[in-house]
Amino acid sequence: MDAKARLVNAALALIEAQGIAGFSTRIACKRARVTAPTLYHHFKDADGLISAAVTLGFEQFLERKKAQAVTRDPLADLLNGWDDYVAFARDRPRLYEAMTARVLQGGKIAAAQDSRRHLEAKLARLAEVRDLAMSTHSLADLLWASAHAAALLYVAAAPREPSSDTIGWLRQATLDALTAKPPKPKRVLRA
Repeated sequence: MDAKARLVNAALALIEAQGIAGFSTRIACKRARVTAPTLYHHFKDADGLISAAVTLGFEQFLERKKAQAVTRDPLADLLNGWDDYVAFARDRPRLYEAMTARVLQGGKIAAAQDSRRHLEAKLARLAEVRDLAMSTHSLADLLWASAHAAALLYVAAAPREPSSDTIGWLRQATLDALTAKPPKPKRVLRA
């Protein structure tokens, strides 16, 4: 592994252990067995290294998604994907938090965009055999929002596990919403 890859892997491990708040370029360099000028040569600054580590995290997340078995039941496959999303956050809460923060701050990460397309493809497959409540785009938003809500419970509650009842309720509500007619909002919230 070359110095650049060692730095990214060291940064990823540090984010998983300490979170962004505990990230240190000095420690990342030490773990990667490189000097600070090597970091600046490859990444310009700490933020560049963090972005590379978060990108690697998204690539690992996407690989998990692509590795999931495809069965004859597109609904079961979709729910398995939801479960895996939440499990990723449960298993790697600090990395998940960093990944989410990058996207919410406007970061354009190819693997994150590919993950969204992967979800929409699963929904399109479900739409071939079932009537859906909304467009696949809208349902992708719903699925992401509910999985993200469940995932954030692991981030916020660490090191305590959130209630399995809460996670189960979010999952079931999402399942119910896939084919239910969406309610009309009473009023639209404006920013």
